[in-house]
Amino acid sequence: MSKNIVIIPTYNEIENIEDIIGAVIGLSTPFDILIVDDSSPDETANIVIKLQQKYTQLHLLVRKNKEGLGKAYIDGFLWALDKNYEYICEMDADFSHNPQDLIKLHNACVENNMDMVIGSRYIQGVNVINWPMNRVIMSYMAGVYVRFITGLPIMDVTSGFKCYHKTALEKISLKNVKLVGYGFQIEMKFLAWKKKCKIIEIPIVFTDRTKGKSKMSINIFNEAFFGVFWLKFQSLFKKV
Repeated sequence: MSKNIVIIPTYNEIENIEDIIGAVIGLSTPFDILIVDDSSPDETANIVIKLQQKYTQLHLLVRKNKEGLGKAYIDGFLWALDKNYEYICEMDADFSHNPQDLIKLHNACVENNMDMVIGSRYIQGVNVINWPMNRVIMSYMAGVYVRFITGLPIMDVTSGFKCYHKTALEKISLKNVKLVGYGFQIEMKFLAWKKKCKIIEIPIVFTDRTKGKSKMSINIFNEAFFGVFWLKFQSLFKKV
């Protein structure tokens, strides 16, 4: 068993799942993979089950209901901690995150003795491909808004491409994490920062998906927008 694992949540990713698994397995740095599937109607999980016969480092956690990105990652983190993985990464299944960059995230975490390394679209300019300008502006301004409200000193607050050392996840009360959409990504960074975790951002290029459908919705946006106020408010009156 590798000491490294990447958690990939899926919901209707049948068009991407085999290719993303093959890309991660083929990396020069070994990573185990945990697919956390929310009972995808397109039977993404069945493809993973077939591939498990080929790849011993491939694992699958199927959840009964679609409960959001955050809940999927929390279940995946708890699974990985229980198996005693040391470096726990997260990434999307749709190739918006380049699998080769997993090596950069992992190496930055190991070599700099970091608790969290963030693959950042905005630490060196704006590194986004194939997004419409309005979405780029919305994403970038989300960082401005979050930094203004919370003081969080991170440029890419909604990045979902990260490497954690297990001690960072152990410091955070994972079962008490509340936000489930993109707000989850903000909350995890905020909690790690409040726990004095060592955090750095490294530049990556984000490329919008070419297969499958985006899971972004107005409800996810609203949760993140108003959730930031909740994060700041509770931090004033409650030890996080």
